[in-house]
Amino acid sequence: MGALQVSKRSIKCTDTHEDSAGGKPAFFVVPSLAALDPFSHHLKPVPGILSEVLRRGFEDSAMSKGLLIVFTGNGKGKTTSALGMAVRAAGHSMRTLILQFIKGAWNYGELEALKRLDEIEIRPLGSGFTWKKENLEEDRRLAGVGWKLATEVIERGDYDILILDELNLVLAYGLLNVAEVLDTLGRRPESLHVVITGRSAPEELLAAADLVTEMREVKHHYREQSIRAQKGIEF
Repeated sequence: MGALQVSKRSIKCTDTHEDSAGGKPAFFVVPSLAALDPFSHHLKPVPGILSEVLRRGFEDSAMSKGLLIVFTGNGKGKTTSALGMAVRAAGHSMRTLILQFIKGAWNYGELEALKRLDEIEIRPLGSGFTWKKENLEEDRRLAGVGWKLATEVIERGDYDILILDELNLVLAYGLLNVAEVLDTLGRRPESLHVVITGRSAPEELLAAADLVTEMREVKHHYREQSIRAQKGIEF
């Protein structure tokens, strides 16, 4: 394999093998995958050196941007979607930290499964939240303690993905200042992905995010048929 020169628009490879004329080394110039539509499938599998060029170009250029991702809405699946990303990342030996702002928001099965993955770490933060008007100051203090830890994690840059589970709800209750949160997120390491879950995501966060998915409840087995929570599905 020869040397690679990777830019946002192209990848140039100098092969170490001489061409058939016995003269100069062979060159390949291909579009950088970062400049292509990531949802297109126009590229066909290619053998040998060109395949390696595409693979290395994709890793070097297309995966260097950390994303701000928000899962919100009144439907199920917000935390589950974030968890799926963490499991996928673990398959690439990427490290994920999950800061759980509301203790108990996750059920037993999910927590037990994550214990088997060394690349994923979970820290509960909100064991003392009451969500009662008379205790809002204490809730605000606890939220501040949790966000201080999140800020330290962001500044150190020890992880590839940071999941802030149920932070949306904390912001919706006014327990943290949205502008201050966005300022910290805007100063995160370039390669750090941040995933934020929970209902009622503030508009300012939605505007700043790179990807927003709203889970909308269309039908629910309990409300429609009085079918209670099922093991492996909801706990």
